[in-house]
Amino acid sequence: MSSTQGVLQLDRELPVASARTGVFALLLLSIGHFSIDMYAGGLGGLHPRLVQNLGLSLTQAGLLGGLLIFSSSLCQPLYGYLADRFHTRMFTVLAPAVAGVFISLLGVAPSFGWLLLLVVLGGAGVASFHPQASARVTHGVSAARGRWMAVFISAGTLGMALGPAYFSWMPAWLGMERLYWAAIPGLLCTALLWGALKEGPAPLQKKRFDLGPLRAAWKPLTLLYFCVFVRSMIQVTYAQFIPLYLHMERGYQVTTANYVLSSYITFGALGGFLGGHLSDKLGGRKVIMISFLGSMPCLALFFFTDGALSIAGLMLGGLVLLFTIPVNVVMAQDLAPAQTGTVSALMMGFAWGLAGMIFIPLTGWLSDVFTLQWTLAALALFPIAGFLLAWKLPRTAYG
Repeated sequence: MSSTQGVLQLDRELPVASARTGVFALLLLSIGHFSIDMYAGGLGGLHPRLVQNLGLSLTQAGLLGGLLIFSSSLCQPLYGYLADRFHTRMFTVLAPAVAGVFISLLGVAPSFGWLLLLVVLGGAGVASFHPQASARVTHGVSAARGRWMAVFISAGTLGMALGPAYFSWMPAWLGMERLYWAAIPGLLCTALLWGALKEGPAPLQKKRFDLGPLRAAWKPLTLLYFCVFVRSMIQVTYAQFIPLYLHMERGYQVTTANYVLSSYITFGALGGFLGGHLSDKLGGRKVIMISFLGSMPCLALFFFTDGALSIAGLMLGGLVLLFTIPVNVVMAQDLAPAQTGTVSALMMGFAWGLAGMIFIPLTGWLSDVFTLQWTLAALALFPIAGFLLAWKLPRTAYG
């Protein structure tokens, strides 16, 4: 074989080898995302037992949820900076074990103070995984990048949906005093990533941050941000309090209440896929308005009816409310294409984290005063504000 033929053969083989390596990395990172978000979703499932065993107030339960959101979401930019600064795969590799161990130790916490500490440490594992893993998912992929990212995100959503059921089943099987065994999937995931995930490539150069594109689109970006904030305050608060509400106010068994929450999150994941498809046909602005208006009667059905009709309202409410997850991010990236990472973080982790940190503790405190029923039902009115914000979005470019 001539040298020219050898070069041509190598050129043909390199993309194939790169694709195979990329698929393997996607699989590993998706497994990690599933594991991480399963532990992130576990606190809502543990709330009824923690409240009962330690005599917590609803205010304290809300503080736990808000602190987890702060530690796992609002701190993600810090871990993204550290991952770029020190350039080590350990931010991804160790995260499942850290989240798994500390969240699983909640079952043996002797006091509220210990719960706070364990939630912060468990949330740190969740926060350290996401920035680095998200950046690596599509590294070197030139085609179908959105599809690859969708696989990664869906894996995390499914883990989040499993979390409440897993942390309901494990205490029922082993007891809260042996809940630490629930850390095994996280430990196994870390072992898998340690052995199979290679170190990522070093960046060739650091990009300078430019505020110009953000200044140019600050008005629609601000409207979009608050649309996400309104959706997130309902989404994350319900994810923390629905099991507690069903158990305390409606007499559901803890296990059954957590299964309902898992179904609610799963329907929300389906809603994200449907919303992305609808936005291609109707435009993002219209999908956001449909989402806010359509979710209200469904959630009202949940709070003011009983039985299967009530649960159906919750499932449909979660599905319609989460139409906007991919829509908001794509719209923000279109508004500031030179700062897609920044605006994506604003529309996802930061909006989610800030909404949860404020409204989960606030909901707990208001529930001690007015009951969970009326406090959670009142949150279902906030989509009106979201609809009015979406109405102000530019019509021509965004439907």
